[in-house]
Amino acid sequence: MRTKAVQVLWGCFFLWRLYISSAQTIYPGIKARVTQRALDYGVLAGMDMIEQMVKERNIPDLKGSESLEFLKVDYVNYNFSNIKINAFSFPNTSLAFVPGLGIKALTNHGTANISTDWEIRSPLFQDTGGADLFLSGVYFTGIIVLARNGFGHPILKLQDCHAQVSHAHVSFSGELSVLYNSFAEPMEKPILKNLNEMLCPIIMSEVEALNANLSMLEVLTKIDNYTLLDYSLISSPEITENYMELNLKGVFYPLDNLTDPPFSPVPFVLPERSDSMLYVGISEFFFKSASFAYFTAGAFNITLSMKEISNHLVQNSQGLGNVLSRIAEIYILSQPFMVRVMATEPPVISLQPGNFTLDIPASIVLLAQTENSTTEAIVSMDFVASTSVGLVILGQRLVCSLSLNRFRLSLPESNRSNIEVLRFENVLSSILHFGILPLANAKLQQGIPLPNPHKISFVNSDIEVFEGFLLISTDLKYEMSLKQQPSFHDWEGLNLISGQ
Repeated sequence: MRTKAVQVLWGCFFLWRLYISSAQTIYPGIKARVTQRALDYGVLAGMDMIEQMVKERNIPDLKGSESLEFLKVDYVNYNFSNIKINAFSFPNTSLAFVPGLGIKALTNHGTANISTDWEIRSPLFQDTGGADLFLSGVYFTGIIVLARNGFGHPILKLQDCHAQVSHAHVSFSGELSVLYNSFAEPMEKPILKNLNEMLCPIIMSEVEALNANLSMLEVLTKIDNYTLLDYSLISSPEITENYMELNLKGVFYPLDNLTDPPFSPVPFVLPERSDSMLYVGISEFFFKSASFAYFTAGAFNITLSMKEISNHLVQNSQGLGNVLSRIAEIYILSQPFMVRVMATEPPVISLQPGNFTLDIPASIVLLAQTENSTTEAIVSMDFVASTSVGLVILGQRLVCSLSLNRFRLSLPESNRSNIEVLRFENVLSSILHFGILPLANAKLQQGIPLPNPHKISFVNSDIEVFEGFLLISTDLKYEMSLKQQPSFHDWEGLNLISGQ
């Protein structure tokens, strides 16, 4: 009996631990999936980037000493300085996912043409000049491991680095080039030895320099005067045989309050696709957090004069004058009046297959301006405006636009037959449709910045709405001017602030 009781207790403890573990799971608001197509494109774009970088790169001097027995010279000290890579070719380069680990980089049969200044000292003579160094059989392999640091920044590590140059040929130039080229061959072997010892440390130092830049990325981004957006990684990237998936927090905060919203993200799974380079899944939680943050910050409370509304009025047969005349049917007004719209709750977000809707519960107040410049409420009513959300990718931003589906005053059904109420419903619907929504869409044109590195733009983009999330399928394009080297200190076009 006692044994059975112990087993029951252990079973309860196990279930409790399982519950606690699941309760503490943090799900992403945004998923980004990088496919093999992106890696293949990365090889092509990376070669252009590396070509521009290496031409500006300072390569350490190569120094050594050799004896020339055939010339009866005990030693010749040499120093190659001002080393410049003028051209290189890596025809067989590839990147591939290593499940559960990282990305394997491989290149072989590479070549490089290098120019350098040289200096030679021996007991018999010393001289300086120029030389060309041709390298062939360049081979490199290593695994790039991706992880996250404690601040949600991506970090890189290089494992299993192996780099080797098989052949080196030195050609001296100058008046005594025939003499120097006669002992160039004995110098090529130590040059190869020194170079092969230096390659992996140089590559690893480049990775560390890149990490230093990545650590300066501010994953907390100021969107406007109301909100911040948190794009930090919540876990290390997940690597499979076919793709790498990054889980981002993807949550909006009011500008002066970094407290998480009173609801949590739920898990969602991206469809198994590989036709595009990048897939970005944006969850319903992401938009709900935006709705809550803007509501908390007071962004949905606006007061507009009819003149301001008319500036954004859609010109059609049902113009502003028509709206005003219908209001005059109910209240005879000779003085100017204003419209105040206030959200009473955070707008309700719903993502269903092929349909993105936003329901806005709010109140609308018509205010008359009296002769002594004070305002007087004519009428105040609560309403719910149901809108459809249109989506488009412009540059590196997701731009939304609203269109009105339904407008209903929040009144009991028994009162809805009142003719005056129905007339007000039509009038206020017209004001919302022709005045408020165009103004809101003008504000929405600034868009939401999507997470992408500097100088990477989205091309051939497509947007689909699934249940609980929307999916952006896109290819990538890397652009860098000849005069501008790549920089990872910031993200293109974003106003970044210090992380909290």
